[in-house]
Amino acid sequence: MTDLSRRGFLGAGGLALAGASMVSGRTQAASLPEAPIMTEATMQPPLYPRSGPDYQPVVTLNGWTLPWRQNGDWKEFHLVAEPVVRELAPGMKAHLWGYNGQSPGPTIEAVQGDKVRIFVTNKLPENTAVHWHGQLLPNGMDGVGGLTQPHIPPGKTFVYEFICQKSGTFMYHPHSDEMVQMAMGMMGFFVVHPRDPAERRVDRDFVFLLNAFDIEAGSYVPKVNTMLDFNLWCWNSRVFPGIDPLVVRQGDKVRIRFGNLTMTNHPIHMHGYDFKVTGTDGGWVPETAQWPEVSIDVAVGQMRAFEFVADAPGDWAIHCHKSHHTMNAMGHDVKTYIGVNMKKTAPAIKKVAPGYMPMGGSGMGEMGSMEMPLPDNTLPMMTGFAQFGPVEMGGMFSVVKVRPGLAADDYKDPGWYKHPEGTVAYEWTGEKLAEPARATSPGSGAEATEFRAIDPRKRPVRTAGGHDNH
Repeated sequence: MTDLSRRGFLGAGGLALAGASMVSGRTQAASLPEAPIMTEATMQPPLYPRSGPDYQPVVTLNGWTLPWRQNGDWKEFHLVAEPVVRELAPGMKAHLWGYNGQSPGPTIEAVQGDKVRIFVTNKLPENTAVHWHGQLLPNGMDGVGGLTQPHIPPGKTFVYEFICQKSGTFMYHPHSDEMVQMAMGMMGFFVVHPRDPAERRVDRDFVFLLNAFDIEAGSYVPKVNTMLDFNLWCWNSRVFPGIDPLVVRQGDKVRIRFGNLTMTNHPIHMHGYDFKVTGTDGGWVPETAQWPEVSIDVAVGQMRAFEFVADAPGDWAIHCHKSHHTMNAMGHDVKTYIGVNMKKTAPAIKKVAPGYMPMGGSGMGEMGSMEMPLPDNTLPMMTGFAQFGPVEMGGMFSVVKVRPGLAADDYKDPGWYKHPEGTVAYEWTGEKLAEPARATSPGSGAEATEFRAIDPRKRPVRTAGGHDNH
């Protein structure tokens, strides 16, 4: 008996079901489960279970969950490793490698105790293998090409079979020409839900992976040899303003899970809330050991999960707190001109570079509001507009949109938050404020103010009796 779990997917935009014969072209492949392909770059509806234990399915930012079929005791999935085209944000596409039409590949969801059988068909131009990061499984199913299994040659299909021994937050990625294949975008999320539907239940459960690319302006293929100087910092191979918002109903208990497959750590910070760190790729954090944060660092190869109750409505930023990671297509060799009057040199520069615009003398914020001509297939360094003007961001940046009255399964963007009157920062238009007193520079000859620095050699010493000794 087979039953493809695809409720809500056949009507979802961008989904196609590739029959088994389309995958390998061989008659015996008719026994394979179908291989769904997704072409849309926006978040797809969660995939609710049709049988077995109940659970709250996850939603993947700019992604989707892979349907499965139940074949006897086995839950069967089909991944296709293949070249893909991924829109990073409107105006820029990248030629990547991924799974089932996208990078990252689709999220796999299962339940603790499930017997999973995962077919992997290789449509890449080279060998591959898949490692199930964080899963406890037989050594021969661990997916390290050459060590625990033969590599999967182009055109071949291999099968992985194991029991999901524990619930938690995991991922999958290649262990075959890893530097190239991961740099090209091959990765995906893997969530195992608790067997008990009431255990660690939340109302909304978001997942995404952190990855990065180095793609020169006008080109489409990442530089795979880059170690540190990436110029596109991504969540699920998307950058702001192309990253989906996290839409939440006020009062919901929310979990956000993320994994890091970049080459550096990322302190993920959410505004407006403190949250509890509840999970890693090693397992759930016991309730007595959970700790409060507003930023949580995730190192390379790690995963984190945190939870909060969405009691404060608004548009709350969520982002990596490394400032260069909230920028796009940054040129690392750009000179700093802060404090320089570029207008004096502009006429001379325009003679050799017509159309040159002097910028940077007073900071880079002006770039956020300017629509400058760009090379083909690239993005502004800072971009995005909201209800009050340019956001001046890029890269790893999104918005948690908390609203009252949403339906339980409503993830549509509700637009910008309508602030109650008197709750938005505003310009002071009253009487002119007096210029504050300033400390004087040593040797300036000016009389010092009450903020004058004190020579530590002449600092009064407080005695035990409370008197000053001079």
